[in-house]
Amino acid sequence: MEKVFASIITIGDELLIGQVIDTNSAWIAQELNKAGVTIKNRVAVGDVWEDIWAALDAESKKASIVLLTGGLGPTSDDITKPLLCEYFGGKMVLDAATLAHVTDIFERILKRPMIERNAKQAEVPDCCTVLLNERGTAPGMLFEKDGVLFISMPGVPHEMKWIMEHHVIPMIPKRFKTGIIKHKTLLTAGIGESFLAEMIKENEAALPSHIKLAYLPNYGMVRLRLTISGEPQNEAVLDKELDTHFNNLAAAVKDYLVVKEDIPMAEVVGQLLLNQHKTLSTAESCTGGYIAHLLTAKAGASAYFKGSVVSYANEIKGDLLDVSKETMETVGVVSEECVRKMAISARKLLKTDYSVAVSGIMGPGGETPEKPVGMVWMAVASENEVRAQVFHFRFDRKRNIELTANSALNMLRLLIVDNS
Repeated sequence: MEKVFASIITIGDELLIGQVIDTNSAWIAQELNKAGVTIKNRVAVGDVWEDIWAALDAESKKASIVLLTGGLGPTSDDITKPLLCEYFGGKMVLDAATLAHVTDIFERILKRPMIERNAKQAEVPDCCTVLLNERGTAPGMLFEKDGVLFISMPGVPHEMKWIMEHHVIPMIPKRFKTGIIKHKTLLTAGIGESFLAEMIKENEAALPSHIKLAYLPNYGMVRLRLTISGEPQNEAVLDKELDTHFNNLAAAVKDYLVVKEDIPMAEVVGQLLLNQHKTLSTAESCTGGYIAHLLTAKAGASAYFKGSVVSYANEIKGDLLDVSKETMETVGVVSEECVRKMAISARKLLKTDYSVAVSGIMGPGGETPEKPVGMVWMAVASENEVRAQVFHFRFDRKRNIELTANSALNMLRLLIVDNS
């Protein structure tokens, strides 16, 4: 088995100043891992010639595959292509297949004339193998130097993914004899990372050296991931070994186990509702429709999610959800009485089997001595039961909203499970 390492270099000032979030590296790493390649390093550099050059030098000493994304556009700030041409000692030439492809995009699909700047996208270093990009105008480029493969791809995610899927991933088993790397992940909720670690310390101690355990905490939940690596000819044995340790791990955390898959809480709830042919509505104040957004991010959600009342203003709570003026004036909208009524009314109004309601103070500001920032009341309702609970979060507005959404969905999950 050959241990194959890869480094990922993402290029662009927009990444360094936080204007654009780098999702490319995460996706590339996942796909390479499936192909048996271990990620050695991930580096972000700006649109600076010396910095990109230095990154190429440094990463080629650590990895057998160096992947670059970004800097291949038609404007003057896109310097990756001329830099690569100089780095590998080539000269720019016109690639006929790429030119025909770019021309077809402009004349047949976009139905507008192609200017010289667009045509220059077909220019490539003569020392590369061109990787046709059917999703855009900038081709991918493959270089080889001192046994290291360098692959340059556009930064546009759907273009990069097409090149990875159609050129890069199929190339790996032809060039390298990789091992296998497999992961199994479970999701827990309602317990912190340190308490979880104490609970499963014996399971962790029993793991062989070729199985690694990772803790992945996020927004009130913790994922536990087991990773196994080994020889391809031993795949069946490794699968069985991984399953055994994974099932033991799941049994150890059974009281906090959400699902034995790496999927978000909203998808877990969606699967439960779909399997039981039940429907859901939400009444959201402090989350402003975010719970509905999470639910509808999954294709097919219309089969179980019917709609939401975003009752951000108090008059909406009163006019649409029948929260009484007396309740709002005495105990306030961040109260058990308010969210219970919101949940009951939303379920009836939207004619669903279940409902979720939240009302709280996300911050900054808006708090009182009795109701600080991060205090949230939540309620979940079915035809025969309403459950309410108060939570106290302590973070910024964005994270408080995320925590509220996941906590409310977990409350709903528990209600659905109990009812079934």
